[in-house]
Amino acid sequence: MKRTILALVSLVIFLTACVNQQDEKYETISLDKVNELRDNVQVIDVRTPDEYHSGHIPNAINIPLDDIENQLTSLDQYEPFILICQSGNRSQQASEILAKNEVSGFYNAEDGMRNWRYEIE
Repeated sequence: MKRTILALVSLVIFLTACVNQQDEKYETISLDKVNELRDNVQVIDVRTPDEYHSGHIPNAINIPLDDIENQLTSLDQYEPFILICQSGNRSQQASEILAKNEVSGFYNAEDGMRNWRYEIE
């Protein structure tokens, strides 16, 4: 019985460490922080081209979520970078895809363009 409990506790600790390790590959930041950093990092908008063209952060580039995995090698040139979308859902999905593919050192915008209160193009 003690071995079973010890094994289960060890498994929980191991799985928690794995989850936390993936989270450390990127940092989720507020839109205020995105605005502070945007002149010093590349902003990557993962919305569709139509959404992007309806208004985006100045100098942001558009790499739609559906294309993010195909663009992994090109993302290295944008260290560090920020991912943003309309609501925060797609940028979170893109962050998870990148983290699973060993991309690290980037930011995920906590919220999306629907709540962006700063300059747009």
